[in-house]
Amino acid sequence: MSATNVVIVDDHPMVAQGIQAILESYDDIDVSATLSNGREVVEYLKTHEADVVLMDLNMPDIGGLAATEMVLETAPDTRILILSMHDSPEYIATALQHGARGYVLKDVPTEEIKTAIDTVMRGERYLCTGAKFSLEPQDDEAREQLTSREQTVLLQLSQGKSNKEVALELNISVRTVETHRKNIKSKLGISSTAGLTRYAMEHGLLQGPGIGY
Repeated sequence: MSATNVVIVDDHPMVAQGIQAILESYDDIDVSATLSNGREVVEYLKTHEADVVLMDLNMPDIGGLAATEMVLETAPDTRILILSMHDSPEYIATALQHGARGYVLKDVPTEEIKTAIDTVMRGERYLCTGAKFSLEPQDDEAREQLTSREQTVLLQLSQGKSNKEVALELNISVRTVETHRKNIKSKLGISSTAGLTRYAMEHGLLQGPGIGY
């Protein structure tokens, strides 16, 4: 079995080199490049392949979220694994909404990065313990208030689809989608699309690989 080809993208050289040293201690991982920002990884992947990209979020020029979208447009089979110091639920939910397969905090034990890589290589999503804690489920009572149609619309919206795309998918009018969206946000007390994504994750609506990512 061939080694997993990993690219590390982080604007702090010491961080990138430290991660590289850790990963290269494993026989089944090959770190093919360490890059310093999103623009570099987008350009790199135009002429090279990578199984997994370890992507920092906050970088100069092109940040991790934009780079994730751009990479997946040209190399959709690449698994993006966010490696960040931010444990905010909004950061995590938004990263997954943009197409990341997993989220790992930079303060995790070194062996957990390897576990995360192995997990996304199996086609599964990976959240480190700290990220899971940040996305602790809220009370299920609110979800019970959603109608079956509202839950269906919620699933579509949490995948980042526009009102028009949801309308086409469900064969309903855009105005109906807008009404459902307004009702869902009101019932759940959520004001943003990232918040809807987080709620859907917490309640199992986005479980399993390949759903919108």
